[in-house]
Amino acid sequence: MPFLSSRNGLLRLPRLLRESRTGLEWAALMRDPRFRRADPHAGQGRPVLLVPGFLAGDETLGVLAGWLRRSGFRPGGAGMRLNARCFTAALDALELRAEGLRGSGQRVAIIGQSHGGTLGRALATRRPDLVSGVVALGSPLVDPLAIHPVARLQVRFVGALGSLGAPGLFSRDCLEGECCAEVRRALARPFPAGVEFVSIYSRSDAIVDWHACLDPAAQHVEIRASHIGMAVNAEAYAAVGAALARFDAGKRRARPVPVRA
Repeated sequence: MPFLSSRNGLLRLPRLLRESRTGLEWAALMRDPRFRRADPHAGQGRPVLLVPGFLAGDETLGVLAGWLRRSGFRPGGAGMRLNARCFTAALDALELRAEGLRGSGQRVAIIGQSHGGTLGRALATRRPDLVSGVVALGSPLVDPLAIHPVARLQVRFVGALGSLGAPGLFSRDCLEGECCAEVRRALARPFPAGVEFVSIYSRSDAIVDWHACLDPAAQHVEIRASHIGMAVNAEAYAAVGAALARFDAGKRRARPVPVRA
């Protein structure tokens, strides 16, 4: 694993500490002219569903939601205080949110950070009639557990709590058993034609192994960002804006689905 020291197997904590630059990314975003002077006509009222990362809530994407609103989009939250629910329950809830957010004849664009992007991909596979496109921000799409060992321990710990009956948390059965087998199958299926898919990643991401972001069905966009900071990073916003510019209201010509080797 790239997150382990090759010499003694200890965690590369200095790499993990790179996530502390999120404040600098936010400050740079506040100065960025594209953020400060958002085009109010860009979105034309198109709906966008924002899905936070693991153990995060809707408020973590609040700056992004505000920018989208000022840019003429109609953003909506996933209704998550803490993204740690059973994957099937979370996907079912996102489907209802997307149904409520879309307008007449419109499909919904999904922007998901980290685990949120993985859920967005699953929803697009389940309901291509509902989703116009998915933008994944630092999402481990190829391998959901290709993450820093500290983050993997968090996943296992939350799963253990859920297995013991803690309310609102996924269980070990969600990861490996029959509980969320349908979601895992959805993630393994080819991405649907006619739905756009963009994966934004950073080689300096200290949480997710960037190789896991390279879903062969997606267009890959590399930026310079921390993992957490993608929610407030100027390069990420530029990439998001470019992606959304290609998502109309769901009237895209079909494109071939890449064949997995």
